[in-house]
Amino acid sequence: LPENVKVKDLSQGEQAEYLFYVGCTGSFDPRIQEITKSLVVILQHAGVDFGILGNEEQCCGNEVRRMGETGLFEELVESNVKTFDSHKVKRILTLCPHGFNALQNEYPQEKYEVLHATQLLAKRLEEGKFSFKGEIKKVVTYHDPCFLGKQNNVFDGPRVLLTAIPGLTFKELDRSRERSLCCEGGGGRMWYESSSETGERLADIRVKDAVELGAEILT
Repeated sequence: LPENVKVKDLSQGEQAEYLFYVGCTGSFDPRIQEITKSLVVILQHAGVDFGILGNEEQCCGNEVRRMGETGLFEELVESNVKTFDSHKVKRILTLCPHGFNALQNEYPQEKYEVLHATQLLAKRLEEGKFSFKGEIKKVVTYHDPCFLGKQNNVFDGPRVLLTAIPGLTFKELDRSRERSLCCEGGGGRMWYESSSETGERLADIRVKDAVELGAEILT
């Protein structure tokens, strides 16, 4: 992160309006770490008061549950809820659609307000709390993740943000919103390597769809 960017750490006794629940891929995958850093800068630019759990953050348990380890999932929920409550967490922001779905629908209901980062940022943008200055002169399309779109009807936020970027040309994929093609990444499938026997993965088809659309960036 830039030197002037300081992030609150709830595990060190700091308080914030939102817990930014980073998630496993956002914490450990080198490519997604760059997105995490960018999101932190944007959240601060948008005036969002947030903090992280630092080393106290654990896995949300989404993939664990999808792969059948319900007992371990329940243990993670119990432990995470205890951690959230110890830091008086009431509002949670997520980067990962899977974490968003788990915390929103599979943790104790009505205990926390859970938002995907695009929901909050789109609201802040529409309220005039921040704006995009830099141009991106690219053709861009957007893939609706199943756990954000089909499962939770979060469609508009990402599009509001993309279309507000100067110079950007936004194009919709044919299969989008409720008809979006699953990428097969959820439920632990992201760790499976496909073989010639199993055929082409849907993620490969999704990328080809974006290329055929003329997109230079698939978001």
